[in-house]
This record gives sequence, C-alpha cells and structure tokens, in this order.
Amino acid sequence: MKTIYFTLTGTGYYFGHQFLEKGMKVILVKEPDNDYDKEAIQVKIEGLGKIGYVANSPSTVLGETMSAGRIYDKISDHVEAKVLIVTDRGIICELNCE
Repeated sequence: MKTIYFTLTGTGYYFGHQFLEKGMKVILVKEPDNDYDKEAIQVKIEGLGKIGYVANSPSTVLGETMSAGRIYDKISDHVEAKVLIVTDRGIICELNCE
C-alpha cells in the first residue's frame, strides 16, 4: 500500500479549518464537471459536506504533497483519507492507495 500526501485548501470558503484535527477522516470526491478544473477533487466530511478541495496549483500545494492532478487517476470516485497536520496555510492529509 502506497501513502500519498496532499494539501487540503480552500477551507476558508466553507467552514474554516479550526475544527479540523489530526486523525479526522475526510472523503475525497472527484468533481469532473467542475467549470474551473477538470481534475478537481472535493474534500468532504460526513454530516457536514464540502469543506474544501485538494490543492491543484503551485501556490496552494504545500511542500512535497501531491496536487489533485497528480492523484486524480490514482483514486476511485470516492475515497477516504485522514488529516495529518493542520496549519494556517493549509491542511496536509494522507491517503493510502492500493
């Protein structure tokens, strides 16, 4: 099993990031009909809904985490991941791929 790290971004447009904690489960959902990014991947929390997106631009991807474009074809339409680190610049999450 390979671990992929990605940045969750855009939380300020939804509920903020203050409630996110290490170990929380998030759900990644591909959004192929997105008007701005054909490789967009929503990040949701069960019971709350969309909380942001997997970062997909050089200005939002933190460190060596992968962009949405780099993981889009590696995941199914819905997949679980978990929060690893919460910072003011973005949230780093991990995803285990088989």
